[in-house]
Amino acid sequence: MERSIFSAVLCSLLGFFTLGGLASIGFTGSLAPQPPPRPEGDWRLFDPVVYENISIFPVVSSSNGQDTSGFLTLDEGLASGEVVVSERGNEGMVRSRDGAVVIPDYERRTGAAVNQLVLVNRSKRPLLLLSGELVSGGKQDRIIGKDRIVPVGAPPLPLDVFCVEHGRWSNGANFVASKTIVHPSVREKAAVDQKQDDVWSAVRGGTTYEYARAGNAQSAAPPPPPQINARDLSEVMVEAAPTQSYEKIYEVSRVGRSVDNFVREVQARFSQATSHLKGERVVGVVVAYGGEAAWSDIFASGQLFDRYWSKLLRSYAVEAMARPTFREAASRDLAGDFLRRLSGREIQESEPGVYRWREITDGRFAQIELESLDPKPMTIHRLFLHRT
Repeated sequence: MERSIFSAVLCSLLGFFTLGGLASIGFTGSLAPQPPPRPEGDWRLFDPVVYENISIFPVVSSSNGQDTSGFLTLDEGLASGEVVVSERGNEGMVRSRDGAVVIPDYERRTGAAVNQLVLVNRSKRPLLLLSGELVSGGKQDRIIGKDRIVPVGAPPLPLDVFCVEHGRWSNGANFVASKTIVHPSVREKAAVDQKQDDVWSAVRGGTTYEYARAGNAQSAAPPPPPQINARDLSEVMVEAAPTQSYEKIYEVSRVGRSVDNFVREVQARFSQATSHLKGERVVGVVVAYGGEAAWSDIFASGQLFDRYWSKLLRSYAVEAMARPTFREAASRDLAGDFLRRLSGREIQESEPGVYRWREITDGRFAQIELESLDPKPMTIHRLFLHRT
């Protein structure tokens, strides 16, 4: 009997110290491991495709996705002539859908400008623009500043852009489809920071990634050298940029000799890894470099992802080759964080009845969404990134 009473008292004391004691120091959570954050959409993270220092996690969806066939991409529009991009002030190229010349008031007052072009959508489909897409030609190559949608029948649009070609400011060929999107370090500066000097620095330096591993014994050791050397890239920019566009710079032998091989190898592995999907479609990717999850692009449908995949992959490859060549694979948990929704500072811009643009920032993370409002609301593109 006495032994039973002693056991009961001991259990009570243990309960007090383990539960009450923890509560008294402010611990109110569970001791069990917390589940990973739930994806924001109907998404599942697939096993990563790993090559050199890059890991690409396919994001797949079991649903059929949204109907995105009605949207026109920039490359398609420029190639067909249904979309016309011109320097501001070059009114000869700015025409309405019926072919009549349109000279907006702001063009009568001003001439060409580095950070603004004029775009006309003459097609019968809304035009989708993604931040970082390159338009080649004119007085300088430019990239689109923000995701947006240009509706059917819209008047000539003053389009905010950033220069990625330093030195040249002279008449060139008309703007044409380049089938290029700049690599993530440049795209981040355009989409989030929106500063021309930062964009140019990222082009010249190859990447804005900084090697730092605080508290790690390896932090004192120099990182393995990247395949695209920043010094070589800077020299190429000085020599080639006045006469060559962004897309040509990475084809110069000292810089781009291996980019195509890199892309081909990753593409082959990606295709093999996703070829056996049944009842699911790839709608996006999460990208990691050297074990660090850094970037994700997710679209409203697998069909829309397919239309952007080739130039997105090349942009990821350029970034990988400009970063230190750590041979590490990122964990699924880190990649899974890129499917969650941020809760932080939020700003919005919209064109009523056409689109809504939303940016959420939380510390080193940023989430940017482009929502189409017609014919029905849908998130057409979602960008999530860990800022460099």
